[in-house]
Amino acid sequence: MSSPVETIPLARLALVFIPVLVVVLIQWRWAMPVLPAIHGLARMLAQLLLVGYVLLFLFESNSPLIVSLVLAIMIGMASWIALRPVAKQRRGHYPAALGAIVVGAVPTLVLVTQVVINVDPWYQPSFLIPLAGMIFANAMNSVSIAAERQQAELDNGRNQQVARQSAFQAALIPLVNSLMAVGLVSLPGMMTGQVLAGVSPLIAARYQILVMCMLFGSSGIATACYLYWSRSDKSSG
Repeated sequence: MSSPVETIPLARLALVFIPVLVVVLIQWRWAMPVLPAIHGLARMLAQLLLVGYVLLFLFESNSPLIVSLVLAIMIGMASWIALRPVAKQRRGHYPAALGAIVVGAVPTLVLVTQVVINVDPWYQPSFLIPLAGMIFANAMNSVSIAAERQQAELDNGRNQQVARQSAFQAALIPLVNSLMAVGLVSLPGMMTGQVLAGVSPLIAARYQILVMCMLFGSSGIATACYLYWSRSDKSSG
Protein backbone atom coordinates (compact mmCIF):
# COMPACT_ATOMS: atom_id res chain seq x y z
CA MET A 1 0.00 0.00 0.00
CA SER A 2 1.13 3.55 -0.64
CA SER A 3 2.08 6.10 1.99
CA PRO A 4 -0.26 8.83 3.29
CA VAL A 5 -2.26 10.88 0.80
CA GLU A 6 -0.37 13.76 -0.76
CA THR A 7 -1.43 17.33 -0.12
CA ILE A 8 -3.42 18.58 -3.11
CA PRO A 9 -1.99 21.85 -4.47
CA LEU A 10 -4.57 24.63 -4.56
CA ALA A 11 -4.11 25.08 -8.32
CA ARG A 12 -5.08 21.45 -8.93
CA LEU A 13 -7.85 21.57 -6.35
CA ALA A 14 -9.42 24.45 -8.26
CA LEU A 15 -9.90 22.14 -11.27
CA VAL A 16 -12.59 20.19 -9.41
CA PHE A 17 -14.83 23.25 -9.68
CA ILE A 18 -15.11 22.77 -13.46
CA PRO A 19 -18.07 20.32 -13.24
CA VAL A 20 -19.57 22.53 -10.53
CA LEU A 21 -19.51 25.50 -12.88
CA VAL A 22 -21.10 23.36 -15.60
CA VAL A 23 -24.06 22.67 -13.30
CA VAL A 24 -24.39 26.36 -12.41
CA LEU A 25 -24.32 27.28 -16.11
CA ILE A 26 -27.05 24.72 -16.82
CA GLN A 27 -29.19 26.28 -14.08
CA TRP A 28 -28.62 29.75 -15.54
CA ARG A 29 -29.30 28.59 -19.10
CA TRP A 30 -32.56 26.97 -18.04
CA ALA A 31 -33.67 30.14 -16.23
CA MET A 32 -33.40 28.49 -12.83
CA PRO A 33 -32.19 30.24 -9.65
CA VAL A 34 -28.40 30.05 -9.38
CA LEU A 35 -27.97 32.02 -6.17
CA PRO A 36 -28.83 29.09 -3.84
CA ALA A 37 -26.15 26.94 -5.47
CA ILE A 38 -23.57 29.74 -5.37
CA HIS A 39 -24.48 30.52 -1.79
CA GLY A 40 -24.16 26.85 -0.87
CA LEU A 41 -20.76 26.57 -2.55
CA ALA A 42 -19.51 29.70 -0.82
CA ARG A 43 -20.70 28.43 2.54
CA MET A 44 -19.11 25.05 1.89
CA LEU A 45 -15.75 26.65 1.17
CA ALA A 46 -15.88 28.97 4.17
CA GLN A 47 -17.13 26.30 6.57
CA LEU A 48 -14.62 23.65 5.53
CA LEU A 49 -11.70 26.06 5.71
CA LEU A 50 -12.88 27.23 9.11
CA VAL A 51 -13.48 23.73 10.44
CA GLY A 52 -9.93 22.79 9.45
CA TYR A 53 -8.55 25.44 11.81
CA VAL A 54 -11.09 24.54 14.50
CA LEU A 55 -10.17 20.85 14.37
CA LEU A 56 -6.49 21.75 14.50
CA PHE A 57 -7.18 23.74 17.68
CA LEU A 58 -9.27 20.93 19.19
CA PHE A 59 -6.68 18.26 18.47
CA GLU A 60 -3.96 20.35 20.06
CA SER A 61 -6.00 21.46 23.09
CA ASN A 62 -7.00 17.88 24.02
CA SER A 63 -9.47 19.26 26.60
CA PRO A 64 -12.55 17.22 27.66
CA LEU A 65 -14.43 20.42 28.51
CA ILE A 66 -13.85 21.98 25.10
CA VAL A 67 -14.69 18.72 23.30
CA SER A 68 -17.93 18.37 25.29
CA LEU A 69 -18.86 21.98 24.51
CA VAL A 70 -18.27 21.41 20.79
CA LEU A 71 -20.43 18.28 20.86
CA ALA A 72 -23.23 20.21 22.59
CA ILE A 73 -23.06 22.98 19.97
CA MET A 74 -23.10 20.40 17.17
CA ILE A 75 -26.24 18.75 18.57
CA GLY A 76 -27.97 22.09 19.08
CA MET A 77 -27.23 23.23 15.53
CA ALA A 78 -28.18 19.86 14.02
CA SER A 79 -31.55 19.95 15.80
CA TRP A 80 -32.28 23.47 14.55
CA ILE A 81 -31.23 22.76 10.95
CA ALA A 82 -33.25 19.51 10.91
CA LEU A 83 -36.46 21.53 11.22
CA ARG A 84 -35.74 23.77 8.23
CA PRO A 85 -38.45 22.09 6.09
CA VAL A 86 -41.07 22.92 8.75
CA ALA A 87 -39.89 26.41 9.58
CA LYS A 88 -43.30 27.54 10.84
CA GLN A 89 -43.27 24.83 13.52
CA ARG A 90 -39.54 25.10 14.21
CA ARG A 91 -39.70 26.67 17.66
CA GLY A 92 -42.49 24.41 18.86
CA HIS A 93 -40.85 21.24 17.55
CA TYR A 94 -37.28 22.12 18.53
CA PRO A 95 -37.40 20.34 21.92
CA ALA A 96 -38.63 17.18 20.17
CA ALA A 97 -35.85 17.36 17.55
CA LEU A 98 -33.20 18.12 20.16
CA GLY A 99 -34.30 15.30 22.43
CA ALA A 100 -34.58 12.89 19.52
CA ILE A 101 -31.06 13.54 18.26
CA VAL A 102 -29.65 13.34 21.79
CA VAL A 103 -31.38 10.00 22.46
CA GLY A 104 -30.58 8.54 19.05
CA ALA A 105 -27.04 9.82 18.62
CA VAL A 106 -25.33 10.15 22.00
CA PRO A 107 -25.73 6.54 23.24
CA THR A 108 -24.61 5.29 19.83
CA LEU A 109 -21.57 7.58 19.94
CA VAL A 110 -20.70 6.29 23.42
CA LEU A 111 -21.11 2.67 22.32
CA VAL A 112 -18.92 3.13 19.25
CA THR A 113 -16.12 5.17 20.83
CA GLN A 114 -15.98 3.67 24.32
CA VAL A 115 -16.84 0.00 23.69
CA VAL A 116 -16.25 -0.92 20.04
CA ILE A 117 -13.20 1.26 19.26
CA ASN A 118 -12.21 1.77 22.92
CA VAL A 119 -10.97 5.34 22.53
CA ASP A 120 -8.54 6.36 25.27
CA PRO A 121 -8.92 8.95 26.67
CA TRP A 122 -12.67 9.03 26.07
CA TYR A 123 -12.57 12.62 24.81
CA GLN A 124 -9.80 12.10 22.22
CA PRO A 125 -10.98 14.68 19.67
CA SER A 126 -9.37 13.07 16.62
CA PHE A 127 -11.81 10.16 17.04
CA LEU A 128 -14.75 11.69 18.88
CA ILE A 129 -15.40 14.79 16.75
CA PRO A 130 -15.37 13.15 13.28
CA LEU A 131 -17.53 10.22 14.42
CA ALA A 132 -19.92 12.55 16.25
CA GLY A 133 -20.18 14.69 13.13
CA MET A 134 -21.20 11.72 11.00
CA ILE A 135 -23.75 10.50 13.55
CA PHE A 136 -25.28 13.92 14.24
CA ALA A 137 -25.46 14.88 10.56
CA ASN A 138 -27.20 11.69 9.50
CA ALA A 139 -29.64 11.87 12.42
CA MET A 140 -30.32 15.48 11.43
CA ASN A 141 -31.07 14.53 7.83
CA SER A 142 -33.38 11.69 8.84
CA VAL A 143 -35.30 13.88 11.29
CA SER A 144 -35.55 16.57 8.62
CA ILE A 145 -37.03 14.17 6.05
CA ALA A 146 -39.44 12.80 8.65
CA ALA A 147 -40.54 16.26 9.75
CA GLU A 148 -41.27 17.36 6.19
CA ARG A 149 -43.12 14.16 5.26
CA GLN A 150 -45.15 14.05 8.46
CA GLN A 151 -46.29 17.64 8.01
CA ALA A 152 -47.16 17.04 4.35
CA GLU A 153 -49.23 13.98 5.25
CA LEU A 154 -51.06 15.85 8.01
CA ASP A 155 -51.73 18.78 5.66
CA ASN A 156 -53.25 16.29 3.20
CA GLY A 157 -55.71 15.07 5.82
CA ARG A 158 -53.95 11.87 6.90
CA ASN A 159 -54.39 10.81 10.50
CA GLN A 160 -51.47 10.90 12.89
CA GLN A 161 -50.60 7.21 12.70
CA VAL A 162 -50.57 7.09 8.90
CA ALA A 163 -48.52 10.31 8.76
CA ARG A 164 -46.02 8.90 11.24
CA GLN A 165 -45.59 5.62 9.38
CA SER A 166 -45.15 7.38 6.04
CA ALA A 167 -42.64 9.81 7.54
CA PHE A 168 -40.60 7.07 9.19
CA GLN A 169 -40.50 5.02 5.99
CA ALA A 170 -39.41 8.05 3.95
CA ALA A 171 -36.67 8.91 6.43
CA LEU A 172 -35.24 5.40 6.18
CA ILE A 173 -35.06 5.36 2.34
CA PRO A 174 -31.58 6.98 2.05
CA LEU A 175 -30.26 4.80 4.88
CA VAL A 176 -31.57 1.55 3.40
CA ASN A 177 -30.34 2.57 -0.07
CA SER A 178 -26.87 3.16 1.32
CA LEU A 179 -26.91 -0.26 3.01
CA MET A 180 -27.91 -1.92 -0.26
CA ALA A 181 -25.39 -0.01 -2.38
CA VAL A 182 -22.28 -0.05 -0.19
CA GLY A 183 -19.54 -2.13 -1.79
CA LEU A 184 -21.52 -2.59 -5.01
CA VAL A 185 -22.33 0.92 -6.20
CA SER A 186 -20.22 3.02 -3.85
CA LEU A 187 -17.23 2.95 -1.55
CA PRO A 188 -18.27 5.32 1.26
CA GLY A 189 -16.18 8.17 2.56
CA MET A 190 -14.48 6.52 5.53
CA MET A 191 -13.47 3.40 3.61
CA THR A 192 -12.28 5.42 0.62
CA GLY A 193 -10.29 7.74 2.85
CA GLN A 194 -8.62 4.88 4.69
CA VAL A 195 -7.75 3.03 1.49
CA LEU A 196 -6.28 6.21 0.00
CA ALA A 197 -4.27 6.66 3.21
CA GLY A 198 -2.75 3.21 2.81
CA VAL A 199 -4.89 1.16 5.20
CA SER A 200 -5.65 -2.44 4.23
CA PRO A 201 -9.06 -2.74 2.51
CA LEU A 202 -9.95 -5.54 4.95
CA ILE A 203 -9.39 -3.25 7.94
CA ALA A 204 -11.15 -0.38 6.18
CA ALA A 205 -14.15 -2.66 5.56
CA ARG A 206 -14.50 -3.32 9.30
CA TYR A 207 -14.57 0.39 10.05
CA GLN A 208 -17.12 0.94 7.30
CA ILE A 209 -19.36 -1.76 8.79
CA LEU A 210 -19.07 0.12 12.08
CA VAL A 211 -20.04 3.37 10.38
CA MET A 212 -23.00 1.94 8.46
CA CYS A 213 -24.47 0.31 11.56
CA MET A 214 -23.99 3.37 13.77
CA LEU A 215 -25.60 5.67 11.19
CA PHE A 216 -28.57 3.41 10.52
CA GLY A 217 -29.21 2.79 14.22
CA SER A 218 -28.76 6.33 15.49
CA SER A 219 -30.75 7.92 12.64
CA GLY A 220 -33.61 5.42 12.94
CA ILE A 221 -33.88 5.88 16.70
CA ALA A 222 -33.70 9.68 16.41
CA THR A 223 -36.41 9.68 13.74
CA ALA A 224 -38.74 7.47 15.76
CA CYS A 225 -38.27 9.64 18.86
CA TYR A 226 -38.96 12.83 16.93
CA LEU A 227 -42.11 11.44 15.32
CA TYR A 228 -43.39 10.27 18.69
CA TRP A 229 -42.60 13.46 20.61
CA SER A 230 -43.83 15.82 17.90
CA ARG A 231 -47.28 14.25 17.59
CA SER A 232 -50.12 16.72 17.37
CA ASP A 233 -52.44 14.21 18.98
CA LYS A 234 -50.71 12.95 22.12
CA SER A 235 -53.50 10.56 22.93
CA SER A 236 -52.98 8.43 19.81
CA GLY A 237 -50.69 5.41 19.85
